[in-house]
Amino acid sequence: MADTLLIRLPQQSGALASWLVADSGGRIVMPLQRGSLLQAAGLAASRRVCVLAPASDVVLTEVDVPPKSGAKIQQIVPYALEEQLAEDIELTHFAVGRRGPDSLRTPVAIVRRALMSEWLESLRHAGITTDVLYPESELVPANPGQAVALLEEDSVIVRPPGALPVTLPSEALAEALELTRPAEGVLTAGERTGSGLVLYTGAAEWQRYARQVEAVRDRFDGIKVQLLTDGPLALYAQQAPRAASHAINLLQGPYAPAHAGASGWRAWRTAAALLVGLIALHALGSTAELLMLKRAEHRLDASIEDTFRQAMPGEHNAIHARERMQQRLLAVREGGSGSGLLAALAALAQARGPSGAVVQALSFHDGALDMKLSAPNADALDRISQSLQASGWQAQLTSGNTVGNAYEGRIQIKPRA
Repeated sequence: MADTLLIRLPQQSGALASWLVADSGGRIVMPLQRGSLLQAAGLAASRRVCVLAPASDVVLTEVDVPPKSGAKIQQIVPYALEEQLAEDIELTHFAVGRRGPDSLRTPVAIVRRALMSEWLESLRHAGITTDVLYPESELVPANPGQAVALLEEDSVIVRPPGALPVTLPSEALAEALELTRPAEGVLTAGERTGSGLVLYTGAAEWQRYARQVEAVRDRFDGIKVQLLTDGPLALYAQQAPRAASHAINLLQGPYAPAHAGASGWRAWRTAAALLVGLIALHALGSTAELLMLKRAEHRLDASIEDTFRQAMPGEHNAIHARERMQQRLLAVREGGSGSGLLAALAALAQARGPSGAVVQALSFHDGALDMKLSAPNADALDRISQSLQASGWQAQLTSGNTVGNAYEGRIQIKPRA
């Protein structure tokens, strides 16, 4: 297998990129270099090109979609996530990853289309054709027995065991490390307060944040600090050979490589004439499906307005609902504490665990978090409520009813007085 040219895009336009060359086993054969993409272009010939996008610009999440969605999953995912986004889905690119064999949810990477166009245009201008474009957070090592964190400059990437990585500002280091701890409900008597943690960081970052890390050492079963002498790219190179099995390639949909589409056409062009008749038969069905999607879009808009009015009582004008809710959320985060929105969401995430419950809607007002959840049965919601109470929250199951094969209910949680 040919060597890989691993290029890390800069976080800011005009800043220097960094790159190195590694063999098929992830061993470095040409050391780290920094400069313009034009300087890296000369190393791309006859090598596989792997480009890494800044972790802070890509959001990784999971979504519930039918397991047999097939090619339609690219159409379903944007609407499934629209309520969670502040930006219009037409301005957003969604890349779908592979669902794990034991997972009921599909991983998705979300990035603004403007950024995708900017990255690809800068590569084209330099004469570089990339084979894959991964979020760099996907190449942070995964450890089934320990949490992993990468602290660099103004951001920290954390990867809890068996979960997707999360990128936060370095100022939120304490909150980021808290996300790596297992739910207290899964600990048994005699166990320590958390799993182990492996922290990768540079010397300057360690000097700046060492006290914060040491302050939470007793919450983990040991913290191992590994200093990176020249940034994380060499660490990413070790993970690159295995990235194809789990990392999400952002080059999907309209950004898929042109040569991939051309080769696919050549493989099918002899059968294209036979497909014309089938396409004609499906034309009516496709039109009906488009109409259904339009109706779904209108319903989602109405749902956004209802959510806005629930989340922001007293606000009667729902114009620019996404932007205004985002501003309110940012204000809550900035003023949050151990009893704020982040703490409530963290408690909910721990309490939900493997119950199969899905959060359908939520609102935060006056220190209380109101949630609408769907679960397999009423017992699942009751267990969530009890788990929240056991972790120090006031939790009340305010309503519930059976809908189809599921049970929907509302739970309100707030800090104890």
